[in-house]
Amino acid sequence: MPTQPKVALVTGASSGIGAATARRLAREPGVELILVARRGERLADLAASLPCPATWVAVDLTHPNAPARVLAHVEGHHDRLDLLVNNAGAAWRGTFGETGWDNVHRHMELNFEAVVRLTEALLPLIRRSTPSAIVNVASTAARVSRANSGAYSASKFALVGWTDALSLEEAAHGVHVGMVLPGFVSTEGFPQTELRQKALTRLVLSSPEKVADAIYETGPGGKPERYVPRPYALAAYLRILAPRLVRRVLGGPAAATFTPAAAERKD
Repeated sequence: MPTQPKVALVTGASSGIGAATARRLAREPGVELILVARRGERLADLAASLPCPATWVAVDLTHPNAPARVLAHVEGHHDRLDLLVNNAGAAWRGTFGETGWDNVHRHMELNFEAVVRLTEALLPLIRRSTPSAIVNVASTAARVSRANSGAYSASKFALVGWTDALSLEEAAHGVHVGMVLPGFVSTEGFPQTELRQKALTRLVLSSPEKVADAIYETGPGGKPERYVPRPYALAAYLRILAPRLVRRVLGGPAAATFTPAAAERKD
């Protein structure tokens, strides 16, 4: 009897971490991929370059009918879904006093609500494909907030809290739910220009390929969560053990260096 293919779906797959994740998963034997993002031309090029069967869906995940469109595509090509990687997201820099609720809303709409809605639509199929996995790509900003990126942190804090609960709920159904928390990663959407210009700060940068490896470890590998790079976990621990120190450091002169520049959506 032939081996059943493993089907994986990656959102935000047109560039950066999503594209790197697709390439990483494509190296595994018997994998078939579904690539999801807004930019269809890029998805088509990526799908054609992969050494495994791959289809794609060009859709804005914040659109009301996006989950139904993705589900219809999956069911039209496959009878199972072994891995869902919720990676699509974006950040727009600005203080709350300057950008207000509108900036919070657009972060929550893409980085949290779209993830929840897509997962809800695909969950019955994921449950029928057990053992299966969901990986949510959060951020170290979900543990430690910085000035000018509070709206982004709020969306990722929400994602982490929901992911923790979902992992407990879905374990009984044979679905592993993990998360990856990247630090500063140099991508098209987040070029990290300031950090790349200095030898010292270049050390805190990671690559999309390293995050993709962590996603594989957290999905098929079964780990509950991974920081990328791993030492970023120290910031989360310090936020709990020494909150005054963390606020002092993040509010000091060096804070501007470690504040992400404004970025448009690149999914």
